[in-house]
Amino acid sequence: MSLFKRGKTWWVRFSTPVGQQIRQSAKTANRQLAQEFHDQLKASYWRVSQLGERPRRTWEQAVERWLTEKQGEKASLEDDIGHLRWLHNHLFGRYLDEINRDVLDSLTQARTDDGVTNATVNRMLEVVRAILRRAEREWEWLERAPHVRMLPEPKRRVRWLTREEADKLFEELPEHLEEMARFTLATGLREANVVGLEWSQVDLERQCAWIHPDQAKARKAIPVPLNVDAMAVIRRQAERHLTRVFTFKGKPVTKANNHAWRKALARAGIKDFRWHDLRHTWASWHVQQGTPLHVLQELGGWSDYEMVRRYAHLSAEHLAHYAHNLSRGQETSTNLAQGPIRQENSGSANAVTA
Repeated sequence: MSLFKRGKTWWVRFSTPVGQQIRQSAKTANRQLAQEFHDQLKASYWRVSQLGERPRRTWEQAVERWLTEKQGEKASLEDDIGHLRWLHNHLFGRYLDEINRDVLDSLTQARTDDGVTNATVNRMLEVVRAILRRAEREWEWLERAPHVRMLPEPKRRVRWLTREEADKLFEELPEHLEEMARFTLATGLREANVVGLEWSQVDLERQCAWIHPDQAKARKAIPVPLNVDAMAVIRRQAERHLTRVFTFKGKPVTKANNHAWRKALARAGIKDFRWHDLRHTWASWHVQQGTPLHVLQELGGWSDYEMVRRYAHLSAEHLAHYAHNLSRGQETSTNLAQGPIRQENSGSANAVTA
């Protein structure tokens, strides 16, 4: 029988020309509409088989395949799943080729109406864009993925501490958090990597540590050279626990950004600062000391160079030579194609005349 009921909903069942068994909900309690759905679906499979047309795929089919392929590839997958749960109510049952500009705009408006920030809306749209692009470029399920238009986001300043502020914070932190903060400022590691660091990941003789690919946000191993400050912290943790480096009262620490951390910030008079901003501080200090951005990218385990460029403005040494070209006391070369240079004596900037 081509139509059958499950509860109040009609389902369709048939065999395609190549023998594939199809069972799919018509998503309706109306038998006539279910019959129309059956006829259209069966006809589409016939056109794919007999005329070579591209099969139409649904949003949920794409989500299922994308999640399967992303397992173990992306550390932020849980965040994406949260967005997909919200999208389920808006895109379930839609064919991928039906997700056009109007549909995307309606998603943007609906998410905005929830009262979330533009950044949250954009993170949701990035998931939609990633799935549609893969459906087009890798799976060949789409002829062309639609352009996903993002909302404007304010560019946040990089929040970092001065050396003096860091010293004030150290004085207020409980010992175990102070040690973890010092280690973060010496290595730039993320909170999860510091909290979960095991002795098996530390080589005291070579003065280095490493983060395994499955522990890294970009899913790539991160080598961690341990400087003098980091080694001092590590040595103070020796023999406190069999497997974990950082502990509290003999037990592994599970979270650093906690109530004690926030109270210490308040006592130190430091506002608008998160634990992750210790990583920003580490990167900012590196750039201010002349570490090249491409070296910082490797030290920090960033996969995207643009993530490192937000620290570029903190270093101007490579521009200093060119800035001095306009200094009043700087000798100006006369070997220019435009002709000789005449020095103006009016006290204004050097003028070039033909």
